[in-house]
Amino acid sequence: MSVTDDKNMPASFSAEDARRAIALARQTLQIEADAILALKNRLSDDSSEPLARAVQLLLGCQGRAVVSGIGKSGHIGRKIAATLASTGTPSLFMHPAEA
Repeated sequence: MSVTDDKNMPASFSAEDARRAIALARQTLQIEADAILALKNRLSDDSSEPLARAVQLLLGCQGRAVVSGIGKSGHIGRKIAATLASTGTPSLFMHPAEA
């Protein structure tokens, strides 16, 4: 389906709405791309030492890496623990109130 295929579009969603949605999506992707490039540039200076230390600690970890957090940081922590586990680092998420 193309965005201009009127028979599949809700009556309240015009071709102009579709163009605005695409422009907003492009703008959002550009903002995200700029943020990733800024982060990449930050890793090239002396502030990247803590990241290198964290990687060193994870590589030397015996057992499981435990990730914790409350609220939004807990949601992010769950994702980090899942990513670590899926890439070969044994890990789990533990809610701090349950620890």
